[in-house]
Amino acid sequence: MTPGTTKEGTLFNWLSARSAGVLLHPTSLPGTQGIGTLDGSAVRFLDFLQAAGMSWWQVCPLGPTGYGDSPYQCFSAFAGNPYLIDLGDFVARKLLSPDEVAPLSRLDPLRVDYGALYQLKWPLLRRAFERHKAAGSPALGAEDFRSFKAAQSSWLESYAWFRALKDHFGGRAWWEWPAEARSVAALPQPLRSKLGPDVEAHQFYQYAFFAQWRKVRAEASKRGIGIIGDIPIFVAADSADAWASPGLFELGKDGQPIAVAGVPPDYFSADGQLWGNPLYRWDVHARDGFAWWKERLRASFDMCDIVRIDHFRGFDAYWRIPLPAKNARTGEWKPGPGLDFFVAVSKEFPNAKIIAEDLGLLTPSVETLLKETGLPGMAVFQFAFGGDAKNVYLPHNLEKNGVVYPGTHDNDTTLGWYANADEKTRDHVRRYLRVDGTQIGWDFIREAFGAVSRIAVLPMQDLLSLGSEARLNSPGKPDGNWRWRLAEGDIERMVSGGSAAYLLGLSELSGRAPAPKAAAVRSPKV
Repeated sequence: MTPGTTKEGTLFNWLSARSAGVLLHPTSLPGTQGIGTLDGSAVRFLDFLQAAGMSWWQVCPLGPTGYGDSPYQCFSAFAGNPYLIDLGDFVARKLLSPDEVAPLSRLDPLRVDYGALYQLKWPLLRRAFERHKAAGSPALGAEDFRSFKAAQSSWLESYAWFRALKDHFGGRAWWEWPAEARSVAALPQPLRSKLGPDVEAHQFYQYAFFAQWRKVRAEASKRGIGIIGDIPIFVAADSADAWASPGLFELGKDGQPIAVAGVPPDYFSADGQLWGNPLYRWDVHARDGFAWWKERLRASFDMCDIVRIDHFRGFDAYWRIPLPAKNARTGEWKPGPGLDFFVAVSKEFPNAKIIAEDLGLLTPSVETLLKETGLPGMAVFQFAFGGDAKNVYLPHNLEKNGVVYPGTHDNDTTLGWYANADEKTRDHVRRYLRVDGTQIGWDFIREAFGAVSRIAVLPMQDLLSLGSEARLNSPGKPDGNWRWRLAEGDIERMVSGGSAAYLLGLSELSGRAPAPKAAAVRSPKV
């Protein structure tokens, strides 16, 4: 059957081999720069993955974050996060001095302080840009700055202008800018001239990010590790995407959303969830064969080996909340692009590897769409217990074409979840897994390895047996998220303490270990 057909399960029939991976967002890597960066700690983490018999490193979205610091609310669907840039590389290239970056080392090593990072890192990035330019713009990788700008021009220029204008207007949302700043074409020449250096600076930050990310990906490839990336279905309202292409979204003449995305009231939330993301004009996207989405996915596949798409059910139907709205109670289900979207994607990317985030209460039509696409869905053990034997996330109900997790970035750690669960749920866990609950994190890990699902992904916090203090994100909590970091030495202790060897044994026992390869690649000294 050729790609592009609509027979059930034939569009994306890519997942066949059993394997395992670890979920760790790069901001959580250890180091002395106030936040995890694409430095030697990333490479040491890859060494650990290889030693543990893992095949995948799963990350959250890598885009530039704004208010709230969530990688699921980015200023661009295409750009990288400048906070992840390793300034140590700039020191080695004489673009910064050790003394200049030293203040970052005095930040909390275990929690990201985004406020302090904002104050300290952006001036350093700008200083590095000025010195790079003064030095004749030497290449930071295989590609020089000029070539990078040309290759990424479809999104880079508009993104850089958006960021420069946002800085110029004090961080205000783009619909609050003067009318002449609503597009690059309308900008008056004096403002163009004034902001030109700022635009180039933001282009440089992207150049540096992608040069470093490609080096990390190359190191991963040497070790047989693939990257599982992540993209949210919706973009942020205050983003370069909405600013540069307002006709693709449900926006008013003033640029503000007419209606926004969310989910209706349910068992977990009496008011539903008001996400605030602008909705797509799917009819407009369909007219040009979903060109914007194809470009977005092309960029994602250039960064990662597998792409997880958040909120898969939105392609079948999405909850449209008209504005103004105080909560998500008032809304209606509207049809998404459905199978037509995935047929178009499969024709453009016949070898695409996509994971569908299909968690939550799903309608029969969503389940049908998932089967028709052939995409693997997700299962989370923390959602499995406390009910009856029909729960779809219980191990005996899982499917081979799927990805299983003890928990995700939105969950508590397994130890934290178990400690806070009611006694009925804990009793269900103990009886089902035939354990006493004293090592619940590793009990879930072992169950994930033994599950029929072809990919098992383990949160790093569970491998370290950490509690709720290591939770990365609490949905609905407006601040304090995305801060957890590994301690210096945690990665090395996973190897020296025997955890990596134990995980490798589990991988081999469960048929998830990669095929034998040459001797392990050693990390470069940093």
